[in-house]
Amino acid sequence: MMPARWRELVALLPASLLVTAGFTAVLISRATDVETVTVGYGVFFLACCVFAHLFIRARLPDADPYLFPLTAVLAAVGMVVIYRIDEEFAREQAQWFVVGLLLFCATIVFLRDYRVLERYRYTIAAAGLALLVMPRLPVIGQQVNGAYLAVKIGPIQFQPAEFAKLGIIIFLASYLNDTRAVLVRGRLTQLSLKHFGPLLVVWGAAMVMLVVIRDLGSSLMFFGGFLALLYVATARVSFVAIGLAMFLGGATFFANNVSHVGERVSIWLDPFAPSVVDKAGYQIAQSLFAQADGGLFGRGFGQALLELPGAGTILPAPHTDLIYAVIANELGLFGAAALILVYLLFAARGLKIALISGEGFSKLLAAGLTAVFALQVFVIVGGVTRVIPLTGVTLPFVSYGGSSILANLVLLALLLTLSNEARRERWIGHGGVV
Repeated sequence: MMPARWRELVALLPASLLVTAGFTAVLISRATDVETVTVGYGVFFLACCVFAHLFIRARLPDADPYLFPLTAVLAAVGMVVIYRIDEEFAREQAQWFVVGLLLFCATIVFLRDYRVLERYRYTIAAAGLALLVMPRLPVIGQQVNGAYLAVKIGPIQFQPAEFAKLGIIIFLASYLNDTRAVLVRGRLTQLSLKHFGPLLVVWGAAMVMLVVIRDLGSSLMFFGGFLALLYVATARVSFVAIGLAMFLGGATFFANNVSHVGERVSIWLDPFAPSVVDKAGYQIAQSLFAQADGGLFGRGFGQALLELPGAGTILPAPHTDLIYAVIANELGLFGAAALILVYLLFAARGLKIALISGEGFSKLLAAGLTAVFALQVFVIVGGVTRVIPLTGVTLPFVSYGGSSILANLVLLALLLTLSNEARRERWIGHGGVV
């Protein structure tokens, strides 16, 4: 069998070819010269990926060989679609991808032993909660589409919730690793306020802050990640049932008492109602029309109608919230399903890391990071397809946004670090191929 790192390198070639083919298709649709420029895009993207591959080969020789190529495919799709929407956005996305790769490398270099995160779990949790509060602070806080999502300090603007999710998951993994024996003690689940209290305080504070800043998508991600980690740590269905009951009760309360939440639920239930279809429901209605217009095979790159000939937007925020609708329109149901399959493969590799990890904290951390990543995909795709209310989170590695790219590349670095340790231990213990 081909060594792991060689498998990783070979798997990067389709991603670079995807960039070349995608840019070629977009430029052909615009009747633009494609002889040299598209090859340049593909070569630049491949060079960035090969640099990251060589770094992984040097620092994490036993890491999972498929996670980074899957990430490269997602990033390639994102850059092509964003370029099709707006060339300037694509250039900025490419810049953030390069910066993200540098942060990815820095994370691996400075986090030589992931177990150090356990010692600073309360500091990390406090930093995560502080990040959630920042968009509500005067001067630096920025409101976007009714939600307090961004922070602007001088020329720098970012979304703190993207990084806060990492801190909260690290805390939950560390705390549950220490207390799960207490939580499952006895025949029936015994809830000890002494041991369970701090966990609920941090989780509850995160929920309250997310409601205060109106970032509902991140709130759902945190809640789902919390339940996933709780189940992995305790294997108690009762905890999941209690958590779901808490969620239903909280959702009902906020839908009836918080106007922003109630409006999102009303739009979700009937986006075509005369009172909302031309206003707040316009975004989700147009998203559904765009996906239906794509059919099975799509209209082709550059063929989706995003703007009216004179002025006005047909598909609001196509580079962020509704980028999945653009993909479904231009690549069809098959293309959109292929993208979801890539995300499923990423999640499967992350859960494989959790399964083969022999140490409790690494197992929980890998499961938590994978769960929050997968939930982020579910939240945005589910919102765009009207499975759940639409929320303003990004599609990882595909949607436009520097904060999302940076945070998810850090998440990838953590998963690769965990897999390197787990696969090395398994190799030594079994003398086989992982």
